[in-house]
Amino acid sequence: MLVLVSTFESFSAYARVVTLPESIPVRYTEEEAGYVTVRPIVRQTFRLDELLDMILSVTGKDAARIRQILHSGTVVYHFYRYLWTGFDAHEAELSAALTRFPDADPARPFETDKCTLAVFESAGAHPKHLLELDRTAGLKRRIFRGHSFWERLVEIAANENPAYQTYSYAHRADLYRLDLNAHNILQITQAAARLAPGNLRSALRILPTAERIIFICPRQSGTK
Repeated sequence: MLVLVSTFESFSAYARVVTLPESIPVRYTEEEAGYVTVRPIVRQTFRLDELLDMILSVTGKDAARIRQILHSGTVVYHFYRYLWTGFDAHEAELSAALTRFPDADPARPFETDKCTLAVFESAGAHPKHLLELDRTAGLKRRIFRGHSFWERLVEIAANENPAYQTYSYAHRADLYRLDLNAHNILQITQAAARLAPGNLRSALRILPTAERIIFICPRQSGTK
């Protein structure tokens, strides 16, 4: 009987699912690529959701990569390296935790009033950011003009129904892609000449080398 109890207890301990920690002590320091530097280490306690939110900004909703990072106990985010005592996340429990974060939604329509940033990119497998135009800058109007360049830009995009790309955890926003062609480049160029302030017109000289515009449109707080 004693042998049976001992065996059962041992098996139970082995099979028990370890609950994900509610809080995780984290150390972080600046990461400077290419150099070995001495940086002050900051210590902070993260809630599990806070740590997952940061990791998702790096990995997207890739459960296998998230589990790997949680196990390794380190991630680089916004030029800082974060370190913690690594732990294994049970697949089902991690999946449950990830349901609290938004998913990509290809059916979500492009809404011009939701977008806050337009990123003009070059062509190629690894496109470069040629220009990042935020809504505030784009809304500045020239004297005697009733509309802004930004309003005309998102109107041009909406008329062509830009393709849904993904949900960005880094921006907490949906991303839409407008592929550029001779017709819409001409429309944007004409809008810039008529509506954009001088400094923005100068910045938009990159248009002939741009392949696409990525519109970044944050979701309202609390929406999935």
